[in-house]
Amino acid sequence: MKFLEDPMQTIGAGFALTAVLMVGYLGMAGVGAGEADWAGLLLRWVHFLAGITWIGLLYFFNLINAAFLKSLDGPTKNIVIPKLMPAALNWFRYGATVTVLAGILLYAKTYGMQGGAGATALMIGGLLGIIMMANVHAIIWPNQKKIIAAVTAAAQGTPAPAEMAQWGRTALLASRVNFMLSIPMLLFMAAGSHLK
Repeated sequence: MKFLEDPMQTIGAGFALTAVLMVGYLGMAGVGAGEADWAGLLLRWVHFLAGITWIGLLYFFNLINAAFLKSLDGPTKNIVIPKLMPAALNWFRYGATVTVLAGILLYAKTYGMQGGAGATALMIGGLLGIIMMANVHAIIWPNQKKIIAAVTAAAQGTPAPAEMAQWGRTALLASRVNFMLSIPMLLFMAAGSHLK
């Protein structure tokens, strides 16, 4: 079980397990490999995986990390932020991008230009997701990137810039907007198959 000690190996094992289970399912269900909508299934799966990564980190940042970082003294922040935030924010912003792109492709594949039952609910959820992704790339990440650079420099003795508190507040408020928008976004994403 050495693979459980490395998250990337664990992800690889999860993909391998998925393939084995899918082959078993197709055999038990009597579904031929050519009968399945593989493109739709894979797009939905990627959309779910990336979305769980993105929104899971969004909830972590808002419910746990913001208060935790406020509780740390300056020297401890200089150690924690450069080690934690770059990797967490990489997963966060790439999760946002992949979620939205896979969602757009899935919506286009499923509904095209015709729409259909549930399409409007999904469109509302998708628009909220696009706004959230724009916040990630246009506001949250640029401000967090400046904070990470300033904290890294402060660990080497460079004084923190006066604007750093404002960068943090701007990133926090944009993240809180995304946190708020995620609640109706998730409802409308789920509503597409239930509000017909």
